[in-house]
Amino acid sequence: MRVMMLSWEYPPRVVGGLARHVQELSRAMASAFEVHAVTCSVEGAGALGRDRGVWVHRTDPIGPCVDEFMPWAMQLSHAILARALRVAREAGPFDIVHAHDWTMALAGAGVKRELGLPLVATIHATEWGRNGGLCNPMQRRISDLEWFLCYEAWRVIVCSSHMQNEVGAVFGLPIDKVRVIPNGVDADQFEQARAYRGTGASPSSNESIILFVGRLVREKGVHTLIEAMPKILSYWPRARLIVAGRGPAEGSLRDLAASLGLGGKVSLVGFVPDDERNRLYGMAAAAVVPSLYEPFGITALEAMAAGTPLIAADTGGLAQIVRDGVNGWRFYAGNPNSLADAVLHVLHCPEAAGQIAEVARREVLSTYDWSAIARKTRDVYEEVLKETAAPEEAIAR
Repeated sequence: MRVMMLSWEYPPRVVGGLARHVQELSRAMASAFEVHAVTCSVEGAGALGRDRGVWVHRTDPIGPCVDEFMPWAMQLSHAILARALRVAREAGPFDIVHAHDWTMALAGAGVKRELGLPLVATIHATEWGRNGGLCNPMQRRISDLEWFLCYEAWRVIVCSSHMQNEVGAVFGLPIDKVRVIPNGVDADQFEQARAYRGTGASPSSNESIILFVGRLVREKGVHTLIEAMPKILSYWPRARLIVAGRGPAEGSLRDLAASLGLGGKVSLVGFVPDDERNRLYGMAAAAVVPSLYEPFGITALEAMAAGTPLIAADTGGLAQIVRDGVNGWRFYAGNPNSLADAVLHVLHCPEAAGQIAEVARREVLSTYDWSAIARKTRDVYEEVLKETAAPEEAIAR
């Protein structure tokens, strides 16, 4: 089988969890069949490269420079469509095209129509869910593209039953068109974190590290975590919050920490490379995923793989991953008091926290392995190819 993946980001271009998902899925699938990923160019990477068996084709957006993301994304989509057709001409034929999220809606539909390939789509999140509704023309436009991608696809993959319900409600998708396949994590990447595992204290001080890793946007709920810090510090003065990541909310989060008088107790350290991320996971007494909206939560799996006690909001896909008191702890999303209570419980009970973190680490190894996820994705491909091969099933509508 020969598969063409379409994604607007692929490492070393990393904006969110989508890039890691596409890379790890493509790598795992490349062990069984040929995978070509068509994506955006990035400084330091050539137009054609290999990544653990994956052929990676990169291209620049078509057209003049623009300042806004939506027109840039449309220019990129047209460029990826053109590059994908060139790849098909030079390296084809392909059996299936797999497009990830709304930025690849037009490119995915174009490849499907021009080459007669069945289209599979993965919806990683919805604009409606991210914003609690559609509040302006750009959000409505993005949602329209998400709907269009779902309509054009033969099958739609989502990462949780929560997302299955969401795409059904928002886009009117019939349930038999949707398949649920969870995200995964490469647990081997986090073995380094376990070397730092100790008492949960920084080696240079007696601080207890509370860690957040992710994009700094409102939907990730970092403001809730900062708002919880005064209560945490009143009962555990040695606590310190480290926020690793970047995003448009960084300025407002710094202002919030200053307004609460948190001073050096909250550190926003920006983007960190993988080695530093692993060191932080290893040092941390707890990793917190405080999202207000979260279809799945790859950073939750990262914390579990690193053996770091996990505290997560009771929302979306996180509520399915994290079982309170079994493989982590949950709190009410958007509630700083509930979050503080969960953190304090972990800080006061380090032995129990370590035992539960070990349960979580073993669960990651058995359930969220990329090889298993690749097999489930292959099963969807085979299902689609079987159906589209039937004489009465026409790909073009």
